[in-house]
Amino acid sequence: MNKAKLFLLFGLCLGLAAGTSASFAEEPAEYGEKTVVQDYATGQPANPSEAWMRAAGGRIYDTWWDALGRDEPKTTNPAYPTDKNKKVTGADTWRCKECHGWDYQGVTGIYSKGGHFSGIKGTLGAAGRPVEELLPIFRDKNHPYTAEMINDEELKRLAIFISRGQVDMRTFLDYSTRKINAGDVTRGREIFQTTCAACHGYDGRALDWGQDGEHNYVGTEAVEVPDEVFNKIYNAHTGVQMINLRAFPVEDAISVIAYAATLPLAPPPE
Repeated sequence: MNKAKLFLLFGLCLGLAAGTSASFAEEPAEYGEKTVVQDYATGQPANPSEAWMRAAGGRIYDTWWDALGRDEPKTTNPAYPTDKNKKVTGADTWRCKECHGWDYQGVTGIYSKGGHFSGIKGTLGAAGRPVEELLPIFRDKNHPYTAEMINDEELKRLAIFISRGQVDMRTFLDYSTRKINAGDVTRGREIFQTTCAACHGYDGRALDWGQDGEHNYVGTEAVEVPDEVFNKIYNAHTGVQMINLRAFPVEDAISVIAYAATLPLAPPPE
């Protein structure tokens, strides 16, 4: 499933909004069109909040090179267990989510079988551990990230996410069906219509990143991969100027994913 097209369009959409707001502040056009977008997607605020740190760490967990504006790795992670999964190679093996899952449960969660199986345990068990205890783990033989890949300050964001930012998705997902079984759909509709709809449209079909005649909308993804979509809702997608709900109660993010799953799956009539 190719999500690059979706989030490129998403970034362009929000980039236009950023350019408009910059013009109100009478900033040079170059600043509004380029620097603001780049700073939001891969930079950091001068005084980062706890919510920002958790969300930023969640994006590093997702695809760190896009989150940080780095080059994509060209090799396969030497610590990735290719003996258990020969299908996953290259850059994806450097993503935390590829081993530990979108639900942070690794081999005991949604990645317990299928094309992403690695046999590696999840990170949810590390929730609550002091950040200082987690930092050395990211440089050990099982996590061979160099400072050129992710520097120490950036690894602290990841540690904060692991320690204080993970959500146990068993509270709102039925693991036997991968369906959402919690959330306030009415509340989710309120949030979606006043935030997400700015780019996705009120029915979630303004952006279509399907290929080969297939259609993929917000509703499609919420039904098929709710664990992944929840991560995007709560932390934002990597490398683009997308909002997230990290500063709001987690129940709001759950309600948005519950509402998103009710949106149309088929294309609008001609």
